[in-house]
Amino acid sequence: MGAVPVYRWRLAPDGLATFRQLRARGLRPGGQPVAAQLERPRKRRGPLVAYLYRVDLAKPVRPMTPARRAALAKANTARRICPTCRRDAGYRIPTSLGMCTPCAFPEQPERT
Repeated sequence: MGAVPVYRWRLAPDGLATFRQLRARGLRPGGQPVAAQLERPRKRRGPLVAYLYRVDLAKPVRPMTPARRAALAKANTARRICPTCRRDAGYRIPTSLGMCTPCAFPEQPERT
């Protein structure tokens, strides 16, 4: 396995982009391997790492089809249903709680 080049924060050459930068341009990596790595130093922890991809090898984002849109809507609706009380919480249930806020903290009065 070959080593990938490592660049410091804001010093990556032109022609390389992170996943989010590709997505902002309407592109996706398209199965290409990571071309380089970007590191941002931090004080008391290890550096933040971002992978860079070649822009010239990136492919356009696949269009959203009606079936994919329906599946995404169904999945998002399922994430709003509390497994404890089976009600629509009106927001995405946090995975840290695993249930809606009134079920997780029943001793606190509900705000309206």
